[in-house]
Amino acid sequence: MPEQRSDLRNRLTSIDARVIRWLERYGHRLHRVSLGALFVWLGLLKPLGHKTATSLLAHTVYWGSPETMVQILGWWEIAIGLSMLYRPTVRLALALLLLRIPGTLLAFVLLPDVTFVSFPFVPTPEGQYLIKDVVLFFAAMAIGGSLRHEHA
Repeated sequence: MPEQRSDLRNRLTSIDARVIRWLERYGHRLHRVSLGALFVWLGLLKPLGHKTATSLLAHTVYWGSPETMVQILGWWEIAIGLSMLYRPTVRLALALLLLRIPGTLLAFVLLPDVTFVSFPFVPTPEGQYLIKDVVLFFAAMAIGGSLRHEHA
């Protein structure tokens, strides 16, 4: 019986090691590609006329009409996504994200009644969307931290 447990433990350890090697080899690449695809997908919704929570951001940025800002933010997200998809331009994607994140955070400050049902624990759907943007920013930071280690 102890021999069977040891054999099972060895098999599980071997499987675990193979899974970890696979994740080390492909995890950051898949993370980067999925994040890039997500930004392209969600970014395309705006120029195609689909209403998203980004319109909330457009109302917190005072450099133009909300309609114009939604278009700019949509194309900005597409640029982030395309830059994330092509590994040599990931640093550009991170810079574009870094410029975008203050607008996201500003929405929480300027429009708390729109971003929260009950501050700070119950976000509205718009607030959830913006919180997702903050999480995506940190995910992109993790990708940036792996650039020198990711296999081309």
